[in-house]
Amino acid sequence: MIKVGITGGIGSGKSIVSKVFEVLGVPVYYADDAAKRLMNTDEGLRQQLTEKFGAGVYDERGLNRKYLSAQVFENTAKLELLNSIVHPATILDAERWMAAQQAPYAIKEAALIFESGSQQYLDLVIGVSAPEALRIQRVMHRDKVTRTEVKNRISKQIAESLKMRLCDYVIKNDDLHPVILQVEKLHAQLLRKATLSSAVEPSTNDTN
Repeated sequence: MIKVGITGGIGSGKSIVSKVFEVLGVPVYYADDAAKRLMNTDEGLRQQLTEKFGAGVYDERGLNRKYLSAQVFENTAKLELLNSIVHPATILDAERWMAAQQAPYAIKEAALIFESGSQQYLDLVIGVSAPEALRIQRVMHRDKVTRTEVKNRISKQIAESLKMRLCDYVIKNDDLHPVILQVEKLHAQLLRKATLSSAVEPSTNDTN
């Protein structure tokens, strides 16, 4: 099985692209959703977060995201600390999930694939690209936040131009190029690649 990543800057539409792959029958692991789940259910992770960010990081309902966001907002050192705790746990969880899949290829959708170093656990990475002005507009509408807040989030990620150069494939989600057609074309390519990869893999029944 081929392990594929999907990434892109905030507002690029990587989740929408991932949903199209899902419609085509491809299993998708959503790293952001998994991280939220793990921060609530993984006891080791809960202990580390409590030790580093204080008892207020959890309340009777679970993870206090408002409290944690206030801790790391505009504090680069604390944001890096949070990522250093959560990313390894999410990468391990994604690897376990990938190992359980039976499809020709499976996808991990994550904003910080290169920032977290998780590209080393993937065979290919797809980038989703959109102009910054459009990305800002999308996030402002989606999250009901100001332009300044969106630009602050963007500043914490690798520049999209660099991120796209690091990817093996790029899907343009700029409202000009039909996303579904791009995904269908790439899906066919990945199925062929998975078939060829499977054909050259040594059989577990081979003897030396």
